[in-house]
Amino acid sequence: MKSEISTRHFSQLLSATPRGARLARLLAVQQLGEWGWPHGCAVSESAGLVVAELAANAVAHGRVKGRGFRLTLTVEASDTLRIEVADPRGDRRPLARRTASPTDETGRGLLLVDALTARWGSEPWPPSGKVVWAEIGLPRPVLTASVSATQLSTGAVPAPEAAS
Repeated sequence: MKSEISTRHFSQLLSATPRGARLARLLAVQQLGEWGWPHGCAVSESAGLVVAELAANAVAHGRVKGRGFRLTLTVEASDTLRIEVADPRGDRRPLARRTASPTDETGRGLLLVDALTARWGSEPWPPSGKVVWAEIGLPRPVLTASVSATQLSTGAVPAPEAAS
């Protein structure tokens, strides 16, 4: 008997530059659209912001000359989106700040990640790097009459309805 694999996976190596960080966000939003969460929906907006922050941190704090960073998106069992950004600087692990003063000009990015995700953290990425990951809970799809038989038979998750 053939079993269905319901994992969706995307991975891309990008340059450790501001342009690479911007491209990471754009690619993530595009990939999510292909998976059924179109640009502008809550999942796409949250994931885009999280990817932007983690990629910007990889460029600012994880950069090693001549080496890039890797963006990975994984949807497992249609209920969790895992975002991973790996960079070569394992000695600079992120620390979440719990407060920021009104005069702080930096340091709020991981507060944003914390607010938009179910959980996040970091772990070593051998041989010398780190992976900063975040997980976003995905809403259960609402099955409507517009869901096609093809979507149901292939296990495709319909896009969440956009709020008007």
